[in-house]
Amino acid sequence: MPHRLMLLLALCLSTTVHAQAEVEDLREIQSARGYAMGGAYRALGLGTEAILGNPAAMALWKTYRMELHGSWDTHGKDAFGGVSLMDAKTSDLAAGLDYHLLSLRSGAGRTTGHFSTLGFALPLTPGVLIGASIHYLRLSGPRSANATTADAGLLLRFSEGLTAGFSAHNLIDTHNDELTRYYSGHVGYLAGNLALAGDVRADFETGEKTLFTYSVGTEYLLGQSIPVRLGYTYDGFHKASRLGVGLGFLTGEGGGIDIGYRHDLGGEKARVLALSIKLQVG
Repeated sequence: MPHRLMLLLALCLSTTVHAQAEVEDLREIQSARGYAMGGAYRALGLGTEAILGNPAAMALWKTYRMELHGSWDTHGKDAFGGVSLMDAKTSDLAAGLDYHLLSLRSGAGRTTGHFSTLGFALPLTPGVLIGASIHYLRLSGPRSANATTADAGLLLRFSEGLTAGFSAHNLIDTHNDELTRYYSGHVGYLAGNLALAGDVRADFETGEKTLFTYSVGTEYLLGQSIPVRLGYTYDGFHKASRLGVGLGFLTGEGGGIDIGYRHDLGGEKARVLALSIKLQVG
């Protein structure tokens, strides 16, 4: 009897750990800049990653943006590929559309997914911005899902360079492990060629106790054309630290390319390579 009880406890623990690993997959969809800066990007609004981060940040800068993203985990073999479009120039109401094709690891094989997001943002005043987004997830394979949920965000601009925000994610309960609810508080600072950012994510529902993920990142622009990035994350799900680094190249016509690399120090030993190709029109 004691042996059966120990086996049952082991199986339950294994299932819980696996579920916690799965729930992080969609939260890890980022641009190359996001990976390089340790996931600290939500308050900056510097790219189309705002659609999946804090949607209010889409209205920070009056630009058109188009970006292509791809990432590959050389250890876990997860892969993301996506395209995103954003218009914050035509009117005060900014809009963005993001689509990602997913290939996720699973103990029983590969899971293929389609993750689509439509977001909107509006500046109520020059210093107060709000936003919301709708997600649709379709997974097929060992892990399956057909679900819709929503995010909401608030961003405060204290000056031209200092912003702080709060976002709530997956507010509609879909009963899918990949779309559990979590919250983020974040701050960003831009001063000339330097960008600094910090982000805290809190999940009150997935585990028996609140799980926190902390991220900090920096970017410095060399010669007006080469952004250098560095970031750090403490992942509360896997109790592991992550180091991010990256480089980019900006053209004079508003285009550019970013390369990011994230290295797990502990946890699942993931090694993520990411590439982003972008076009921006001010």
